Amino acid sequence: MERRDFLQSAALGGLVPLLPHAGGGSDPAIAVDVRSQPVRRGELDEQSLADLAAGMAAGRWTSRDLVERYHQQIALRDAPRGGLHAVIERNPDALAIADAMDAERRAGRVRGPLHGIPILIKDNIDTGDRMQTSAGSLALVGSPAPRDAFIISRLREAGAVLLGKTNLSEFANFRSSRSSSGWSSRGGQTRNPYVLDRNPCGSSSGSAVAAAANLCAIAIGTETDGSIVCPSSANGIVGFKPTVGLWSRTGILPISVTQDTAGPMGRSVSDVATLLGPLTGLDPDDSATGASTPHRRADYRDALRRDALQGKRIGILRSAFGFHERVDRLLEDAIASLRAAGAEIVDPVTIDAPRGVGGWENTVLSYEFKDGINRYLARRGGVGPVRSLSDIIAFNEAHAATTMPYFGQETLLRSAQRGTLEEQVYREAHRQLLQGAREQGIDATLATHRLDAIMAPTGGPAWVTDVLNGDHFGGGSSGHAARAGYPNVTLPIGFVAGLPVGMSLFTTAWHDAELLGMAFAFEQHHPARRPPTFLPSLVTNGP
Repeated sequence: MERRDFLQSAALGGLVPLLPHAGGGSDPAIAVDVRSQPVRRGELDEQSLADLAAGMAAGRWTSRDLVERYHQQIALRDAPRGGLHAVIERNPDALAIADAMDAERRAGRVRGPLHGIPILIKDNIDTGDRMQTSAGSLALVGSPAPRDAFIISRLREAGAVLLGKTNLSEFANFRSSRSSSGWSSRGGQTRNPYVLDRNPCGSSSGSAVAAAANLCAIAIGTETDGSIVCPSSANGIVGFKPTVGLWSRTGILPISVTQDTAGPMGRSVSDVATLLGPLTGLDPDDSATGASTPHRRADYRDALRRDALQGKRIGILRSAFGFHERVDRLLEDAIASLRAAGAEIVDPVTIDAPRGVGGWENTVLSYEFKDGINRYLARRGGVGPVRSLSDIIAFNEAHAATTMPYFGQETLLRSAQRGTLEEQVYREAHRQLLQGAREQGIDATLATHRLDAIMAPTGGPAWVTDVLNGDHFGGGSSGHAARAGYPNVTLPIGFVAGLPVGMSLFTTAWHDAELLGMAFAFEQHHPARRPPTFLPSLVTNGP
């Protein structure tokens, strides 16, 4: 069976029901049904950013051509009934931006490697245009943001084309302990493109699925704890969570000023490195970016060398193994590839963070979300009548049939009960969290074993989506780097029953370039990326 037939059969298979999907809007070109429009391999499938740039330079494509072709991919793979539902909104100005970039190219001006490249961004990142910024919440639909987020301004300066926005776990998965990753009241349920009844993980689910399914050249997600690396792993792509402060957070709907960061999500380490550099910069409105000044690079591709693992000491976090025997076998193969690439393996190592670090994280996040969302809404001037966390909660209660059909908002309610960031409970939790995750955690492990990085499983194969009971993760390791604010990269290492599995490498602050170099070297020795197959399910009832 060919790949196009997988998706055609998926539409006939009876999949997870969705609320109405906003990605296609009223455009009749999007209102198609995959049963009558089988998806075929697209011209842009698996093209790298370098391939696309070279094609535009050679006259094979224009930026307008790329936008139109990605629109076609979205029409066939994402928006139909039975589709992926990764794109929550297309940018009505995308073709105009592409035309402007094409005009600049004809005039001899090329801004850099992102010139004319179509990019999708997560729907919690402000764009001062005609698109909404809602974090997937119907409560925040009404008026667009008045200005670009800092990283979006940098993206425009680099010549990229904002193709649209991606679906996500509502409020970046900070609404309920029983939430379904990839579900939002605005966008419905995003599906895993490898097996459509499986979960894409969250919260940057739409960005991961869009990149995996070739709906864009590359995508941007955000992470507080696992929201870049988990969906990247579950959807067979490379995801990079930078050191907190390397990219500005201004204009991004927050959860935690301590842990939040945006990051690139793409089909290769090279693509991720290409996007990383142009979006760095000093932002006076985000004090965390000040510490990045001596560490920033204009171009992280300079760190990508096939021999970048030679002589590097990689510690194996064995305590994160053991949740699935087939994942363990893939991890052993990955360790062998690290060794073959020249790394010295230190096996096992442990991260002896103090007990209670997870509880401190929960306390810090619940305090910081209330403070951050209220500050964000004040800076934005509100969204209609919604001007505070209390207003969001009230909106959800008043529209419960559409905002809470499957699970509630107990996480929001707990956060609303918190006080200010001056309270001793918060201040002590924050101190203990950072000390435990950094000095007593990752940094102590790196120093004790003289390591350059730590390797661990990112997660297991994706679970069947369950909007009523929520997620059930098989395993993972994101918390270590997330709590510390340190860089973390996940790479595909293989498949379990057709479902992608990823491996994480993480290290201390500001070693982003070195980490990407090691990731690139591993990728060259262990290529595991495969395009999605769009299977309807792993379970069949036979002939």
